[in-house]
Formats: sequence, C-alpha cells, structure tokens
Amino acid sequence: MKIKMENKKETLTAVEEQKRQQQFIEKARIYVREKSEELGRPLYACTTTFGCQMNARDSEKLDGILEAVGYIKTDKEDEADFVIYNTCTVRENANQRVYGRLGYLGSMKKKKPHMMIALCGCMMQEAHVVEKLKKSYRFVDLIFGTHNIFKFPELLCYAMESDRMIIDVWKDTDQIVEDLPVDRKYKFKSGVNIMFGCNNFCSYCIVPYVRGRERSRNPKDIVREIEHLVADGVVEVMLLGQNVNSYGKNLEEPMTFAQLLKEIEKIEGLKRIRFMTSHPKDLSDELIEVMAESKKICPHLHLPLQSGSSRVLKEMNRRYTKESYLALVDRIREKLPDISLTTDIIVGFPGETEEDFLETMDVVGKVGYDSAFTFIYSKRSGTPAAAKEDQVPEEVVKDRFDRLLAQVQEIARERSSRFEGTVQEVLVESVNDQDASLVTGRMGNNLLVHFPGDASMIGTFKQIHLDVCKGFYYMGTPAE
Repeated sequence: MKIKMENKKETLTAVEEQKRQQQFIEKARIYVREKSEELGRPLYACTTTFGCQMNARDSEKLDGILEAVGYIKTDKEDEADFVIYNTCTVRENANQRVYGRLGYLGSMKKKKPHMMIALCGCMMQEAHVVEKLKKSYRFVDLIFGTHNIFKFPELLCYAMESDRMIIDVWKDTDQIVEDLPVDRKYKFKSGVNIMFGCNNFCSYCIVPYVRGRERSRNPKDIVREIEHLVADGVVEVMLLGQNVNSYGKNLEEPMTFAQLLKEIEKIEGLKRIRFMTSHPKDLSDELIEVMAESKKICPHLHLPLQSGSSRVLKEMNRRYTKESYLALVDRIREKLPDISLTTDIIVGFPGETEEDFLETMDVVGKVGYDSAFTFIYSKRSGTPAAAKEDQVPEEVVKDRFDRLLAQVQEIARERSSRFEGTVQEVLVESVNDQDASLVTGRMGNNLLVHFPGDASMIGTFKQIHLDVCKGFYYMGTPAE
C-alpha cells in the first residue's frame, strides 16, 4: 500500500524545475477546487514546525505552496483538511513528540476520511523512522525529506491522486531550487537560505546525516532573492546555514562569507543583516573586519561554545580549543567592543568530569555572554557519542546544569543592563502579547524592548529611550 518514488539524479536546471513544479501547482489547484465544491466550503491547511530556523524557513515555503494551490492557512489541526509536520530530529524526544501527535491525527482522519497527512523534514531522513511509519501509521499520505522540499507541488499531486502512502526520501542531492511560492510569517523580515548541509560531523550531532554535505547557493541568486524581498517590504534578513562561515567553499568561483556580506550590504533599502549559525573554527578575521566596518550587519554574533574543556571539545570533534575560542572572542571584542555574544553549551557530554565542567564555567565567566542556550546532553542514536560507555549520571548532569544556568543568567542580566538610559533604534515586530497598549521590538543586538504603541508601528524603526532593564528585556518610551 506504499509507493516509493525513485531517487533519480535530476538533470533539469533550477529554472526548468521551477516551471515544472508550477505546472503541478496548477494541477493541484484543480483538485483543491473540486474537493472544496464537493464539501461546500474552503479547504484548510495546518503546518506545524519542529526545530531550527532553517526548518521554519522551509515551512514558509510549504505554506506558500499550499496557499498557491488553494488551501486557507489555519493553526488549528482539528479544522484542517491537510496537516503537515515539518520535523526535527536533533534530539530523540523530538521523534517521540511526533509519534504522539500522529496518534491524535489518526483518530481525526477516521472522522474526516478526505483529510490528508504529510510528514517531511530531518526526521524523515532516518530509514528506521520511515519503516516505523509504514508499519504503524499507515494513514499518513505523504513522506518526504530535507533534500526535495522543492518537489512538494509534485508530491502533493501524487498524494492527491493516490490512495496509497507516497514516500520520496533522497539520501543526498546537489540540486538547489528556491524560487517557488513562500508565505512569510513577517512582512518586514525574512530568513534567506545561503547554504544547505554540514561537513563538520560533531560527534553528538545527527544533522550532517540528515541534511547532507555542504552546498552553497550562487551569490547572484542570493542577492536577487534579497532584492525581491526588499521590494516587497523586507528591511531585515537573516542569512541561514548550518555553518555560514564555510559558505562558498564548493562554488565554481569560490567566495567567502565575508565577501557575500559585502555584496548584500550594497542592496538599497535593506536596513539590517543577521546570520546564523557560526562555527568558531571557521570564523575569519576577514569576517570580523567586515562586521566592524558595516552599517547594516547587526552587532550580534551567535558563537556556539558547546564546552569549555579542550579535552571534551576534541571528543566532540569541534576542532578548536578553549584557548583558541577565547582568543577569537578577544579579536572580536577588540574590533566590536559593544557586540552581543550568545552561545550554545552542552552539559554532561559523555566522559565530562567536574574539572571539564569547571573549564566551561571559566569560559562563561571570561566571555560574559549576553545569553546562552544551555542543554543537557541528549544521547542521539546514530551518532558516535551515543556509543560511548562513560555516560554521565543524571543527577550529576542536573547539578551541573543548574549551576551553569545560574551563572549564565547572572552574567546575562548584568550584560543586558549596559544600555539602560540610552536611546537605541528598535524594529517593531508585534503588539505585545501581555499588554495590548504596548508593542514589542528588537534592537540590533537582538534584545527585546517593550514600549507604548499600536499595530500601525509594526515593521517600522523607532528611536526608543531604554528606561529600565528587566533582566532580559527593556521597558522603554519613544524618544521623539
């Protein structure tokens, strides 16, 4: 009862593939219209995103295609006629969450037999996951992975025309097709993929296995996409890649990430440039110089540490040391003294000793992060670290995590307050969730600011006096 599509090496150019997928969009639109007439109402689609900002950007593409074929977007699964989960598999419990929610969808589908269910994203790149879905979740209509999201219109058509499960998961690809419909979450800002995949193979991480090897987009295509976004009202872009610092290495005409940033800076109407994620081993002095000279690159750098112990970093296959990381921070702060540094830290990596952990605490104290995402090590099947026998006892990990979190929060509160009493430029993002008389915006350094305003301000820049720091955000008033 399953159709597994052949993973053929495509020979079409990106432009030819775009035209081909557009034909499938037209075809799917007919199906949606006919089903809508049969039911006597519009059809609704709900996309749920698990995972990182690259997944969120992928979901905007899925939403754009669903909208193009005639579905109306909803965030309520129980009213949806099409439900798609864009999955993450960085941590094992993310898989369990998906299985749990699928059980609920199965009962919904019994009441609405015409309802369609699709699964995509990183989790689908794991063969054992697909096998489990085939055996235990036969009501799923469509399964595809990370490499062929651009084929969603085609796969959608096949699923609509078949009463069987459609599976199309590619092991890898060198094909990049981007110019298809996108439904952006924000009118004024957007993510932009500049590369896909990862070559680093950190010993705890599943990403290279599910996202594939690094592939950089052509710089002209990136610049063209951003120009179109700016023409459509975007003032801020977030350049996305698993390791943006290694951008351009596989291009026919190699270009560094710093050189790409220079080209993007030239785009008129673009006000802010952000990017993530940066791997410390690849962050160049050239990039630091470009950031220091830029008028548009935001003074914020996410620089994952993971551990402060050189011994543990070697076990993690991070390819830098505590000393080289601190030296890099010194070079960054020398050129950009006011920059906000944020990081990721893993506590309880297999074999981590108390001395190793204290090395991490030492780096946190010396760097002074504006914020840090702290994680308890999650054993991830399929990674080298999962096979290590010296797993750290749970109670030891919990104690270390609590100590680290307390230090991180104390330092972050102190760091965040350094702008109190100054006037800063803030991009208004939304009406405040807690108080409708306030709006919420973001400074260039990524700190949030709440101040009096209304929905008409969303997407505009305001000069805001930062009245008081509340730890990890500010309360302010318009300066003009």
